[in-house]
Amino acid sequence: MQKRSLRQKLSRILIPLITVFLVLMGAFKVFQEKLIFLPSKLNKEYQFRFDTPFQELFLDTADGAQLNVLHFKAEHPQGVIVYFHGNAGDLSRWGLITEQFVHNGWDVLIMDYRTYGKSTGDLSEENLHRDAQMVYDYAKSGFSEENIVVYGRSLGCAMATKLASANGPQQLILETPFYSLEDMARRRFPFLPAKWLLEYRFENNANIGRVSCPITIFQGTADNVVPYESAFELYQLIAHKESHFVVIDGGGHNNLSDFKLYHSTITQLLGSKNVGGKVTVPPVTNN
Repeated sequence: MQKRSLRQKLSRILIPLITVFLVLMGAFKVFQEKLIFLPSKLNKEYQFRFDTPFQELFLDTADGAQLNVLHFKAEHPQGVIVYFHGNAGDLSRWGLITEQFVHNGWDVLIMDYRTYGKSTGDLSEENLHRDAQMVYDYAKSGFSEENIVVYGRSLGCAMATKLASANGPQQLILETPFYSLEDMARRRFPFLPAKWLLEYRFENNANIGRVSCPITIFQGTADNVVPYESAFELYQLIAHKESHFVVIDGGGHNNLSDFKLYHSTITQLLGSKNVGGKVTVPPVTNN
């Protein structure tokens, strides 16, 4: 009698817990794309306004999607930066952020991902990487690879790292990168089997070791979106000797450009084709 009573009590406790767990797993599986991508839309008639000269482009993909791309133009460009932005917003915001590179004498190519801004098409990890290569190929139509810099910010680091691993740009710059999407999911949802639920992988950890050019990572110690440890673990996988991990003390996820160290390092990186031995940053410490 006591055993039966105990089993009943356990059932009353465990069944609701298991039910909640299964519901959470189902919700994560179904809604993960909405957690990863936070696009804002723009009408096709929307007119971009920036202080630097630019050209608006539309690139047609093989599967019928259309990518909205902005080409910011320096007066006498040293080369071009192919920039991949974060997971929120659209080019009306990100275009403003990239203007700083034009002031350093570089053209900038930046696209809105599918479903962002004026871009169309179906989202998938494969499509995002294929689109990134299309923009890179467009950059190569006007510049040699030794004058192309690939830059990724947050989510955009996934496209940038994969792209750099498959091509030969001058250098790769990553701002607030994560080790992998699985790593981020485990940190955010430790109670869920993220490995089996994720539709998107974004395995920066698998791609960064195949990058053949110098890599610079910027990471803040107060980033509450991508933990410092995630970026530092990614840095430890870099094979190229001429690479740097730039620690922004007190920097968060969206404000690294507020710090002098970020600007001074960017100026050094973009001021020379041979970045090896010419970038001075504080020693790396595993905080």
